[in-house]
Amino acid sequence: MLQLKREIIESIRGITDVEDLHTHLQNAIELEHATIPVYLTGLFSIKQGQNTEARNIVLSVVIEEMLHMSIACNVLNAIGGHPAINKPDFVPSFPGPLPMDVGADRGLFASLEPLTRDQIKNVFMAIEEPETPLDIPVKSALLTTTEPAYSTIGEFYTAIIDKIAELGDGIFTGDPSLQLVNTRWFPENELWPVTDVASAQKALQLIIDQGEGSSTSPIDCENAPAHYYRFAEIYHGKRLVPDEAEEVGWSFSGDPVPLDDYQIYPLKCNAKAEDYPQGSTARRYADQTNYTYSSLLNNLHETFNGSPEKIDEAMGLMYELRLSVQKMVTLKLDNGEHAAPPFQYVRTNV
Repeated sequence: MLQLKREIIESIRGITDVEDLHTHLQNAIELEHATIPVYLTGLFSIKQGQNTEARNIVLSVVIEEMLHMSIACNVLNAIGGHPAINKPDFVPSFPGPLPMDVGADRGLFASLEPLTRDQIKNVFMAIEEPETPLDIPVKSALLTTTEPAYSTIGEFYTAIIDKIAELGDGIFTGDPSLQLVNTRWFPENELWPVTDVASAQKALQLIIDQGEGSSTSPIDCENAPAHYYRFAEIYHGKRLVPDEAEEVGWSFSGDPVPLDDYQIYPLKCNAKAEDYPQGSTARRYADQTNYTYSSLLNNLHETFNGSPEKIDEAMGLMYELRLSVQKMVTLKLDNGEHAAPPFQYVRTNV
């Protein structure tokens, strides 16, 4: 399982002032965001119209990571904090550790790479791995022994949930108008106003359930496989289905989830704009995608800092980013690789 330093959990448990909780929720926002460029790079490496099942799985997780980031922002706003999204250090450097050095105990470095089974197993599944992965039915290659000096991401969120309960409803002093509730993008049973202990706990528990499932089931609260098991469907090449013949009640024995390597662009790994020559088509696309990506983060910052209606503009920029990257990844470089989006934060006019 991915772990973070236990001192972070102990720090949360020792909080007596709600303002100290703001930092940990900001870290949660940065952690949820950090996975999105990683998954998007894999998604964009799939050639148009190919590997449809795998594409849909990765896309579904990307959408839920955006939801989780939104939930963390809502909770931070509800207790009087303010999400900081449009700053250079909000975006991780790839390859590199996740925020809070999550996974550092196992040498995990988040990287921007095309969708391969190795990337799915060693990065995607490693990021989403629950505290106790179920053996369904193939033994997980990612099982490890818990080190006493570390805690899991689930424990991180659980510690925040417990601390919110301890501090009580009195900490919810944030402006209710800052809450993002937009059923056009997220259904009301996934994103709701956070106004008190109960609504905050329910929202944060949704993040845990969708990402990890539970210790007894691979299914989340909405009856869909948790992220770890969704990615495992791609890795094993089969859908996860109920199976009474297996002790755990599930197996990867459903419909095929093919991943044809020949239908994946061999993208340049962990690309930077400066990797492409000035004046080249690849550099033009890299600069354009960086600008659009940074504008998207600017809009999300405004969305969660007083202008919730900006989410529509942010989603428009996401669509614009997708169109640009879909063209970019078709560019073949001199070494046989294909151009890839850098996901770097740059200054814009916003």
